[in-house]
Amino acid sequence: MRKILIPTDFSANAYNAISYALKLFKSEEATFYLMNTYTPAVYQSEYLLFSPGQIGLGDIYQQNSEKKLNEVKACILEEFDNPKHTIMIHSAFNTLVYEIVETVENENIDVVVMGTQGATGAKEILLGTNTVHVIKNAKCPVLVVPPNYGYKVPEEILFPTDYEVNYNKKQMEQLLNIAGIHGSNIDILHVSTGNELTADQLENKSKLGALLSDIPHRYHDVSDQEIITAINNFQSGKKINLLTMIRNKHTFLERLFIEPIIKKIGFHVTIPFLVLPHHSKG
Repeated sequence: MRKILIPTDFSANAYNAISYALKLFKSEEATFYLMNTYTPAVYQSEYLLFSPGQIGLGDIYQQNSEKKLNEVKACILEEFDNPKHTIMIHSAFNTLVYEIVETVENENIDVVVMGTQGATGAKEILLGTNTVHVIKNAKCPVLVVPPNYGYKVPEEILFPTDYEVNYNKKQMEQLLNIAGIHGSNIDILHVSTGNELTADQLENKSKLGALLSDIPHRYHDVSDQEIITAINNFQSGKKINLLTMIRNKHTFLERLFIEPIIKKIGFHVTIPFLVLPHHSKG
């Protein structure tokens, strides 16, 4: 049974991500963990002097969190009513990122699905601080859903790569699963520097092809473009429903995450973004 973690702050954006996940995995036996974290504003003062129980605030915040989680759960059961899905609630006094990382490990979560705030007046993906830290630290794939995104079956998946990854089945599992259950086509996009592929890159490309042997896929090579430009240009001319990248240590995505400009980076796409971790083994 698939285990899916979805953090929520009870906003419309968060519920949209929940809705997307429920539709994406509607044919799968799955347990969805709805998570809400809370950190009272008095944490820096009263919480340092007294225990939450002594001042009564811990119970208040927890009860409020659990009440809202149960309300969301009730909405889900009424709207979707999928017998294949089990809905669990998880409320915690912790920061969002730490609680996600801990829950992923403790519950053996398969994928985290998060809503994220878009730029003002836009519907683009904007990777905020929490999203970046979750992607960097969670030992499982993270699926980011842009604001107001209306669910579409991921029939066309864009997979930019530099072939610097020693691809393996465990690492690619979520992508293979999504593509398999939805009959997706995968477009593999390589942005070249004008040089021939190295022996390692050719070997990795061959491994990728073997992993995708049961999935319809096509290779595309473009040159002399920034990766964001290449992604935007490709998806603007094709109806891409899902963008997928691997966060390996040597490529664009990892370098992007350590740049201060990350808070302002948007991929200028209106599609969900699945990030696969680089450290999966097997």
